[in-house]
Amino acid sequence: MTFLNSILKNSKKYEFPFNHWEYNNALSEDAIKEIEGADIPDVSKHNLNYDGTRAIDGGAAEFREGIASGGKAIKFRCFVTKENASQFPNLVKFINELQSKETCETISKMINKDLSGSYVRLEVICDREGFWLKPHCDIKEKLMSGLIFINNANESEELGTDFYNEKLEKVKTVPYKHNYGYLFTSGPNTWHGMEKKKIVKERRCIQVNYVTFETDWKVD
Repeated sequence: MTFLNSILKNSKKYEFPFNHWEYNNALSEDAIKEIEGADIPDVSKHNLNYDGTRAIDGGAAEFREGIASGGKAIKFRCFVTKENASQFPNLVKFINELQSKETCETISKMINKDLSGSYVRLEVICDREGFWLKPHCDIKEKLMSGLIFINNANESEELGTDFYNEKLEKVKTVPYKHNYGYLFTSGPNTWHGMEKKKIVKERRCIQVNYVTFETDWKVD
């Protein structure tokens, strides 16, 4: 239970600018290798530019709301599903841990939201030069949100997620450290994103969500 041990033993709560937790050493080396090896298309080679959204095509949140695949930009996104599970056996083990009653109850108490009956959604991410993410608050269907960073390319720690105050002023950056993550629950004024920054090679990470809409991974 690598993730659960990390949450229980290696996490710290912060209340500014909103409640969130940072933790480290949550992934096994085998899971990290799968993240590093995932084939994520390079947007620049498809005559597209990053537009400040994860969907890349600028699809509005209401279009993507409740869509387990993430929306019409799916070919540029890598969600771990039962269809591609054979490519990610160790990430599936991680998902299974997230599905477990013990982990769900622990996270539920932390964020004060009931995760029973929810679903796990896991996305492998590889952001490249030009990526940015406009300040936003997650949709209410995301009961828990967070990233775990994989910084094995000696990228700047400044490539982490930026947090903003109610005036949308950047007040904190979660450091982009290897095998280091954060989590929080959706709510008003949980503004986060990423300013335009220099990415030398790539910014690898996984996005970890508990959501209310259906995915292949229902909580036990």
